[in-house]
Amino acid sequence: MAPERIADERAFVERLVGDRAGEWDRAGTIPDGVLRELSTRGLLCAQVASAHGGLGLSSRDNGEFTAYVGSLCSSVRSVMTSQGMAAWTVQRLATEPQARLLLPELTGGRLAAVGFSEPEAGSDLAAMSTSIEFAGDSVVLDGRKVWVTAATYADVLVVFGQCDGGAAAVVVPADAPGVHIERVADPLGCRAAGHANIRFDAVRLPSSTVLGGSGLPLPLLVTTALAYGRISVAWGCVGILRACRNASSRHARTRSQFGKPLAEHQLVARHLAEMYVAEQTASRACEHASACWDAGSPEMVVATVLAKHVGATNAAGAAAAAVQVLASAAAHDGGAVARAYRDAKLMEIIEGTNEMCELILAQHAVATAN
Repeated sequence: MAPERIADERAFVERLVGDRAGEWDRAGTIPDGVLRELSTRGLLCAQVASAHGGLGLSSRDNGEFTAYVGSLCSSVRSVMTSQGMAAWTVQRLATEPQARLLLPELTGGRLAAVGFSEPEAGSDLAAMSTSIEFAGDSVVLDGRKVWVTAATYADVLVVFGQCDGGAAAVVVPADAPGVHIERVADPLGCRAAGHANIRFDAVRLPSSTVLGGSGLPLPLLVTTALAYGRISVAWGCVGILRACRNASSRHARTRSQFGKPLAEHQLVARHLAEMYVAEQTASRACEHASACWDAGSPEMVVATVLAKHVGATNAAGAAAAAVQVLASAAAHDGGAVARAYRDAKLMEIIEGTNEMCELILAQHAVATAN
């Protein structure tokens, strides 16, 4: 896509979001019209091909766009990650007729969420107990999902569960009988991202809503969606890092103490330098992961885990440093740095905790040792 078009879309998002992120954070919700506009322009899943109404962006271009959105509002970026995961799952698992039906909806105004985690299956997704059972021309869905991002906004839910001795993903209308969505009250971070817990009580659906069949290996399904989620979160963390660095640098340049700007005090300057290093390091890790993605490299999975881990840990550290630099100027609810402090911590948990990322990276290190 031409750089001019991407610049136009960034400008559109800037006008739409502006300085409203703090207001949305305090209210715990993003106006429905904002998300519908983003979806209608294909911006919530911009890697979808133009034939299906998307922008057809590369992973690198979509990543930079995601980082920009994340620098403005992590809650909007979280909804973008959710929609992108749903679209990527459809692209990888759906039959051609399913893709022709679903993808234009996701780029045409409808909103989606993806259900993985359960009360007893977080990092250990093999413990997933949600069941998808065929019954003639129908499937019956039973189970629970927790902390489903964007679920309070969603028209459709892509739900993973056990099926026919393996696993499957099924597309569920959010208003289907037996679907009960309960908003998570006062989440720590990304407060306006629409997190919800969901219960499925004997939800009966046409068998055609199961993506690409049944009995697929659970690791295949999980890796398919989580790979997109991890790289999207990683780029979102780059956005958090850039927002924290810019806010801290502006404050340190203009705020004076003891007769000189804060930036000229060595201990404050150290914070600024470390934030810059953190942002640059996370950016390079994300660029490498996106290059692997765009090239179809077998290193893509471990590269996305690395980018997510580096991005999240650096964002959390930089956000804490930004609060330290801004001091009382950062200590008000809804402010950019206060939001970053809470949002970044959540990034160390979602789409694979720091500990799970470290285990995967350690296993890779052992497997590839000479």
